Amino acid sequence: MIAAIFLILSGAYLLCGLVFAVPFSLGGAGKIDGHAARGTWGFRVLIVPGAMLLWPLLARRWIKGIHAPPEEHNAHRCAIRKEAQS
Repeated sequence: MIAAIFLILSGAYLLCGLVFAVPFSLGGAGKIDGHAARGTWGFRVLIVPGAMLLWPLLARRWIKGIHAPPEEHNAHRCAIRKEAQS
């Protein structure tokens, strides 16, 4: 019973992802990444599986109109920023 519910929910998630991934690969990827705008058809086919899995995150970035990738925050970058500010 639990396995059946899990499979149904996983299938619904992937179906939503597929519905999102097709228009995203055709036009949305170019909106959030300038390099993807010049991508070939092969590139667009390759990003469909990843867009299916990561569709909530990509949809949020696409809706908000975020054009630059997020900046990484780790101890090394924070230390460099502190040195640069002093």
